Amino acid sequence: MEEKKLIVYMHAGSGNHGCEAIVNSLCRMIKEKVTLVSYFGEEDKRYSLKDLCEIKSERRFENHKAAHVLYYGYRKLTGDGESFIRYRYGDVFKGEAVPLAISIGGDNYCYENMLGDLRLANSAFNKKGTKTVLLGCSIEPALLKRKEIAEDLGKYHTIIARESITYEALREAFGRRDGDGPEILCFPDPAFTLSAKELPLPEGFAAGNTVGINVSPMIQDNEKISGITMENYKEMISYIIRNTDMQIALIPHVVWERNDDRKPVHALYEAFAETGRVIQIGDGNCQELKGFIGRCRFFVGARTHATIAAYSTGVPTLVAGYSVKARGIARDLFGTEENYVLPVQNLKKKDDLTKGFQWLFSHEKEIREKLGEVMPGYKERALETGKEVDRLWEEFSRRQKI
Repeated sequence: MEEKKLIVYMHAGSGNHGCEAIVNSLCRMIKEKVTLVSYFGEEDKRYSLKDLCEIKSERRFENHKAAHVLYYGYRKLTGDGESFIRYRYGDVFKGEAVPLAISIGGDNYCYENMLGDLRLANSAFNKKGTKTVLLGCSIEPALLKRKEIAEDLGKYHTIIARESITYEALREAFGRRDGDGPEILCFPDPAFTLSAKELPLPEGFAAGNTVGINVSPMIQDNEKISGITMENYKEMISYIIRNTDMQIALIPHVVWERNDDRKPVHALYEAFAETGRVIQIGDGNCQELKGFIGRCRFFVGARTHATIAAYSTGVPTLVAGYSVKARGIARDLFGTEENYVLPVQNLKKKDDLTKGFQWLFSHEKEIREKLGEVMPGYKERALETGKEVDRLWEEFSRRQKI
């Protein structure tokens, strides 16, 4: 009999080291070996996932134009939208249904261009008889008011929110499970449990006296005033150089050509290179980048999983955020997002980020103490995700054998 596989899907590739961190952590906390369906499987093999799971690259239509024309025509004639997913996922849909498929949640539901594929994949697995789980997700509460989104989410067997804002919104939308809706749980992001790998520090990185900084094109896209994000980062770096003896490490966390942190990071480096106080960290896997972030004194970051790397290693952190995920995680850790998250949409003056850093600096001791107090228990709760996946896998695998 063919061996059943635990499928993880909607993974965009490890060039986004946050995506990599979720899968890396999940694979280490569950018993079953994962088959990862990845949009960029070659990326996953270059970084940390190659020995943790079986990696299956999606078949991409841009590489098979004839197939795209064929499937487009078929879909037009039949209305079978899931045919695109079945083609992309290949032999995952061949033969008997797999018992369980996990949609890597993260903030996938925060992006309009992903909602269609999320719905189609969830529907395709359900029609095949596979139970689905949406794992480690953040969802804007307003999105749940859209009928097609609520119907899609209602098809998951279990939804695991990674912060309380999403959890409460899901509970309000679906209530307690009555046999029809999904079971709603809340556990911290699996990446809080990610282990760090400490590579040798580059020249100019002072362990324990360096401010780690991450900036992304994504927050620039969400700014209300053109150019205000980079203006704020430059003003903050100038302030740190003028008023402290701390070094500055610019750390990218997503390196996709279409969405590459290294571009704004390099622009900041060039603006301050002559000071001798600023260095660039190159690309690395999620564990290596966490090793650099964890040796910072402070961290100011845009990418969620860069800030998770900082939080989980006890580094006082200011998040330049733009969505529910940043607010929810900070609220769960500190009881409030105020002073811990600065929405990029709220940047109006060039010193807004500097003022946020000044508050962080002046409260360093109490923030370190708070993180030291809450983080052990927080990481323990993050491990509950693995226990839940193990439980569901055992239950649905057993049912298929009966």
